[in-house]
Amino acid sequence: MKSRNLALAALFIVQLLYGFNYTLAKTIMNENYVKPFGLVLLRVAGATLLFWLLGMFYKTEKIDKKDFSKLFLAAVFGVFINMLFFLKGLEYTTPIHASTIMTITPIVILVLSVIVLKENITKLKIFGVALGFIGALILTLYGKSARAADNVPLGNLMIFLNAVSYSVYVILIKRLTEKYHPLAFIKWLFLFGLILVLPFGFSEVSEVQWTSFTPYITYALLFVVIGATFGTYFLNPLAISRLKASTVGIFIYLQPVIAGLFAVINGADFIGIVKIVAISLIFLGVYFVTKKPKVAH
Repeated sequence: MKSRNLALAALFIVQLLYGFNYTLAKTIMNENYVKPFGLVLLRVAGATLLFWLLGMFYKTEKIDKKDFSKLFLAAVFGVFINMLFFLKGLEYTTPIHASTIMTITPIVILVLSVIVLKENITKLKIFGVALGFIGALILTLYGKSARAADNVPLGNLMIFLNAVSYSVYVILIKRLTEKYHPLAFIKWLFLFGLILVLPFGFSEVSEVQWTSFTPYITYALLFVVIGATFGTYFLNPLAISRLKASTVGIFIYLQPVIAGLFAVINGADFIGIVKIVAISLIFLGVYFVTKKPKVAH
């Protein structure tokens, strides 16, 4: 019971870190301290360093040579495409939009599971998928931003592609998590990711005026790297190892609530009737997707 409670606490902290990340990362980018691709590079480089340092003290099993190609492909979807589209999309859209669209990740994973893993799908789950997509479509077409310069439809599309990429990553990494300790492959995942994002983010990092950073921006950057990247990737596997996948999935729905409240408090976003309707449709869709069918007796 104690280990379960610790796992639940770890999972809640992960959603809290992700929830705060939307507003803090957007502040760094919108105030022109670090551009999106530069922030991706700093995020991946920082987490890579921390994971390899941790790996020096915590010994894990060696990765089989034949699995490195799978790890590289997972890095393409789980770090490279995922993070580049997320932060570039977040530059254009709002924290509430981004965090709400991310809740369709379980829906995309369901669709990919049917296609790739040949899992069965019920009519109720199809209905849930449809509702979720309608909600995401409403957000994309009719959502308005508190920032006049934002390109919300483009930003939302990028966040959606990020969600799809992350879902592909989950499918690719599924078998590796059964074979290795998370730290054994996460450090390699980030190293491959670092190599991939380096050409895209190097010029933007070289433009950073470090002396212009305020204490708040310095804190925000440290939070994005240590909390929302290293912390989440470290705590998530600990929770997953002790909880059912369905329980882990449910917790992602806390993200738009946390992100929304934090964004509104900080004046970075506002809540209107369109967002409430869209959020409700996505939540309802995800509920139907994750609902277990009744077993006939």
